[in-house]
Amino acid sequence: MTTHYDASTTQTSDTAAWKPPPAAAPHPHRTGEPRPPLPRRLWRGRPEDPRWARPAFLGLLTATLLLYLYDLSASGYSNSFYSAAVQAGSKSWKAFFFGSLDAGNAITVDKPSAFLWPMELSVRIFGLNSWAILTPEVLMGVGAVAVVYAGVRRRFSPVAGLVAGAVLALTPVAALMFRFNNPDAMLALLMALACYFVVRAVEDGRTRWLVWAGAAIGFAFLAKTLQAFLILPPLAIVYAVCAPVALRKRLGQLALATVALVVAGGWWVAIVELWPASSRPYIGGSQNNSFLELTFGYNGLGRINGDETGSVGGGGGAGGTGRWGATGWDRMFNSEIGSQISWLLPAALILLVAGLVATRKLKRTSATRASFLAWGGSLLITLVVFSYMAGIFHQYYTVALAPYVAAVTGMGAGLLWEKRKETWASITLAASVVAAAAWGYVLLNRTSGYLPWLKWLVLIGGLVAALGLVFAGRISRQLALGAAALGLAAALAGPTAYTLSTVNSPHTGSIPTAGPAGASMMGFGGGRAGGGKGGFGGGMPGRQGQNGQSPQNGNGFPGGGGFGGGMPGQNGNGNTQGQGQGQGQGQGRMGQGQNGNGFPGAGRTGEGGMGDGMGAGGLLNGANVSSAAKKLLEKDASRYTWVAASTGSQNAASYQLATGDPVMAVGGFNGTDPSPTLTQFKKYVADGRIHYFIAGGGFGGGGGGTSGTASQISSWIEKNFQKVTVGSATFYDLTRRTSG
Repeated sequence: MTTHYDASTTQTSDTAAWKPPPAAAPHPHRTGEPRPPLPRRLWRGRPEDPRWARPAFLGLLTATLLLYLYDLSASGYSNSFYSAAVQAGSKSWKAFFFGSLDAGNAITVDKPSAFLWPMELSVRIFGLNSWAILTPEVLMGVGAVAVVYAGVRRRFSPVAGLVAGAVLALTPVAALMFRFNNPDAMLALLMALACYFVVRAVEDGRTRWLVWAGAAIGFAFLAKTLQAFLILPPLAIVYAVCAPVALRKRLGQLALATVALVVAGGWWVAIVELWPASSRPYIGGSQNNSFLELTFGYNGLGRINGDETGSVGGGGGAGGTGRWGATGWDRMFNSEIGSQISWLLPAALILLVAGLVATRKLKRTSATRASFLAWGGSLLITLVVFSYMAGIFHQYYTVALAPYVAAVTGMGAGLLWEKRKETWASITLAASVVAAAAWGYVLLNRTSGYLPWLKWLVLIGGLVAALGLVFAGRISRQLALGAAALGLAAALAGPTAYTLSTVNSPHTGSIPTAGPAGASMMGFGGGRAGGGKGGFGGGMPGRQGQNGQSPQNGNGFPGGGGFGGGMPGQNGNGNTQGQGQGQGQGQGRMGQGQNGNGFPGAGRTGEGGMGDGMGAGGLLNGANVSSAAKKLLEKDASRYTWVAASTGSQNAASYQLATGDPVMAVGGFNGTDPSPTLTQFKKYVADGRIHYFIAGGGFGGGGGGTSGTASQISSWIEKNFQKVTVGSATFYDLTRRTSG
């Protein structure tokens, strides 16, 4: 095994100490020698690499691709909110650019539109289906694995790169989000690219690499706004301190990278802000039709301090417990989030410290140390922010940590393996394996009914491997390799099992979670399609409802309450607005419908949730649309800009996906955006642009919203237009008044 450490070191054998590098050999094509054919170069890789390195890397990518593609269509439209926007963008270039939820361009999703573009282009080519929507996300996952491998392999060994790539591919939350249509897949890929480019820039001081890093972060802003900027401080500091050029040039290069960031992320923002508001869709998630307000409020500082106007509630503050889970230093390890991301997090933190200690005496420009600082700094700052942010937080956000955990694990393990003859290195390597195995045992024990034998294999295998690694520098190479392989298997067994469970289950809704049932108990709903997995079907997490009940055959988990009442599960009943998630009949005081789903269920007159397709959807999951309802909306659809309108985006999205025609989401995602106003809606109706209004769905004008425009519109419709009932769903025909 050989390892590339930095310009001040050379490849080291298993026993040799670091030595000054020999003179670099000229590249073959620069000496006039003919270059090998492209297929051979792709298969062989770098001349200095072992012959097995490139085939192993390609095998890793192929395995990741096949794993993530497995039964991909089972999740259907996944998050129907974003799938509806994809459908709209595939029909209207205006909707494509702005990220509109509907082709009529009434309102946008509550994010910038860049993450939708690959999916929309795919749907334009292949048509609207699950594969066309989700395959671009899979390819981003494979790309992220390739980037992490390349970043680790450059400064360390091919084996270290393969370990890092495998850790990322087998992280449960990564397997979830690289098969889902939320913005996080693109964000994770671009953040990994930014770290890679910064380390490349530190290697030779070339401006282009730093500019590419700035462009990657800028474009990531167009995927998920300010979350892309979390890693800016550590990356900027790493380059400012470690780059092998004069300080004045470093500062100039950072200024150019900043320009690249602003251009890559700012051109779209400038166009949206300068575009006349009257001729573009309303900016969903904002209260003033401003993308800047959305960026710095609901999607920005509000996520940190919990002050999110228009949302359904904030967090609990530092150390507190709120609607989005407990905050504090241990947040990433608790029962709500731990199984998603933290399997190798303790080991990664140990290896990060070890890597920094091992490289402390290298010169300032060491690219090896810069690698630990760049990837490790990104890990630490993201970890701290996620742990203490008081606003909206979902388990799947933690996919942002996955590339950093993977890279640090690969780099640290590779470095300590090369230095294993030093006692401290072999003991530290063994300690990291013990940490991974012990924590894997704890996480597996939280779902004691899932593969109960696996936790013991993980623990015992990890302890045996650690014992061998303690003496890795004194035993034969074969025995040391056996101990290392056993340690890697023990560390990856738990996350691999959870990853396989994840890809073997469909996931829908707004808050999906990875792993088997019971692996995570935070959230409002979502999770597996048709199941109570990981969600609180009765609404926001809170105290147990007084009158709720969970039948014996229910698969939901206790905890509903608050707005949703009860202990929802499959076939669960709730006392108030929310319905039990999953199959069966969920009832609520203000509405009812089969397969009632999550928070909130009924509206003013609404029918329950995600049932036989006949009811309105909830806040976080849409409705299955019956054939009768679809037929009703499709009749004379070409005569209207919107075949229907509904409070809340998920409900509107479901009907839009079912019919293929635009459906207006009154009030945006939560139903709390002041769009359209009652006056605007009346004008749309008078102009004959909307055919029906779908009762129920959405959150309406309450909780976090101040305008109550959705409630005003709903009240006006109920008083003035004729009701049409199709199955258990209720519509209002906006072309037929109840009075003159």
